[in-house]
Amino acid sequence: MTSRIGLGCMGMSEFYGETNEAESIAVIHRALDLDVNFLDTADMYGLGHNEELVGRAIKGRRDEVFLGTKFGIRRDGGVRSIDNTPEYIRQACDASLQRLGVEHIDLYYMHRRNPDVPIEESVGAMAELVEQGKVRNLGLSEVSADTLRRAHATHPVYALQSEYSLFTRDIEKEILPAARELGVKLVAYSPISRGLLSGALPAADQLAADDFRRVNPRTSGEAADHNAGLVARVAEIAAEVGCTPAQLSLAWLLAQGEDIVPIPGTKRLKYLEENTAAASFPLTAEQLDALSGLADAVQGARYADMSSVER
Repeated sequence: MTSRIGLGCMGMSEFYGETNEAESIAVIHRALDLDVNFLDTADMYGLGHNEELVGRAIKGRRDEVFLGTKFGIRRDGGVRSIDNTPEYIRQACDASLQRLGVEHIDLYYMHRRNPDVPIEESVGAMAELVEQGKVRNLGLSEVSADTLRRAHATHPVYALQSEYSLFTRDIEKEILPAARELGVKLVAYSPISRGLLSGALPAADQLAADDFRRVNPRTSGEAADHNAGLVARVAEIAAEVGCTPAQLSLAWLLAQGEDIVPIPGTKRLKYLEENTAAASFPLTAEQLDALSGLADAVQGARYADMSSVER
């Protein structure tokens, strides 16, 4: 069983500016102390560094953790590709187990799907890992409703990870209903819209040189100025509730159903504790209604390179 809110660990290794291993490990330890037991990582984060970091952090506390990691995105020689072949899945799982220093993975996700490989073949190989005791539950990330149904027919899928937030709600049309039809949990990544919904994100040119939000469509250029106005509205409602904008964003997600598990990422103790407290702020129907239309007004794609290929 996972905690109501999880911890995304990606930023502890790359993509969001400078990192500090000691502080990151302290954040993971504090998360466990706060009963945040769901830790999310992937083999591609930091080219394996993130799994190694998480593995060091949970050493001696493995029984307190529901551990999720992912395979499928390869970054060989700086070139990114997607590999869902059964042979690679087996290799990737063994490599992740070694980096994490664990005997099993609680939730093993396909990070992205290559449509050239039948989903039944990939999930079939993942199911073999369950039979071997290397994996407890299977997950998918960023797939269509049809792919989810085909995968679930091959082996039960425990969770689907997709981007979901006040600013990104497209999964509500087909994907979330399919997950609920099948009894699949929805793990919501980027629930604070990569920091945008916190109301504290600096201007793009003030971010670290290696912070990808400098060029992200929603946090750079004219879209950033427009979206700042929407964030101001979130801040107004947060003030009414008596919480921060980030807490309001998480509280809104928690209100969408018990099957929604947000995994806000952070590498700072302050934000971990702030995020964890979000469950303490139930929202009224009026407040939920006031927040409901914001996604339609957001400018900019959630990713600069998000593929439109059926997944």
